[in-house]
Amino acid sequence: MSIAPVSTASRGRSPRGHFSSWLDRNIRWVFPLPALAVLFALTILPLLFNLVLSGQERSVSDALPSSFVGLGNYAAAMKDPRFWNSVKLMMQFTLIAVPLQMLLGLGLALLLNRTMRASGLVRAVVLLPMISTPVAVALIWALMMDPNLGVLNYFLQTLGLERSLWLADARLVIPALALVDIWQWTPLVSLILLAGLQTMADEPFEAARIDGATPWQVFRFITWPMLQPSVFAALTLRLIDALKTFDIIEVMTQGGPGSASETLNVYAYHTGFEFLRVGYTAALLTLLLVIVAVVAVGVNLLRRRA
Repeated sequence: MSIAPVSTASRGRSPRGHFSSWLDRNIRWVFPLPALAVLFALTILPLLFNLVLSGQERSVSDALPSSFVGLGNYAAAMKDPRFWNSVKLMMQFTLIAVPLQMLLGLGLALLLNRTMRASGLVRAVVLLPMISTPVAVALIWALMMDPNLGVLNYFLQTLGLERSLWLADARLVIPALALVDIWQWTPLVSLILLAGLQTMADEPFEAARIDGATPWQVFRFITWPMLQPSVFAALTLRLIDALKTFDIIEVMTQGGPGSASETLNVYAYHTGFEFLRVGYTAALLTLLLVIVAVVAVGVNLLRRRA
């Protein structure tokens, strides 16, 4: 009986060499693992836990036992007038803020794209609202909108107009909050669109100028089609963020006056931390996730058809 000789290469390879060889063969799976682990721990796991909570009648108090209710919390939300009112207010806030942000951001991007003196300083100043802390922004704007001492009412009186209640008026509170959101996040839209403008090739614009195209024709037939990917990217980001807006609303109005500014995020927060209905809150947040996902998918489908 003969024994096959062991090769010198196999006999001399160290465990470290075996590991290196294995790593080379599986590098396409090993490198994504840390990112996948973080994604699972910070996104997938909390989402699954929230789904489990949404199927329970559960409170943070140990005195109240939890029970499985299945889709009961979702059925209760469908019959809850306060839920539907919060969805309506969330949509109103988004439909006021985002279109104006896109329009103003486009104009600002076109302005900043021009060659001007101290252009870097101008861009830095324009982008300051975007880098401000949302809570600080909300506190400052709440002071500015104070009915008695606010500087905005002072300007209205200077122009001969009547004073406004701003956040204390149920008819004005959502537009007033949208104004704060527009002020803070229009620079983000302009930054995204400005990046798209500065990556465009010069040749189509030079050819259009040689052919005698007007500035409007250049924008309509060259700039706008080439800018659409950046427009849809900015639109998607702002729609998702506006639907989830919580900080400025909670700091400035806490959902008031009454429930006139209680968007779905604010309603879920008060339901969970004031009334301690954890299961129902989880169901509300799951429905918010579904709404945001539907809007994002809709914008993506619109982008593909454009």
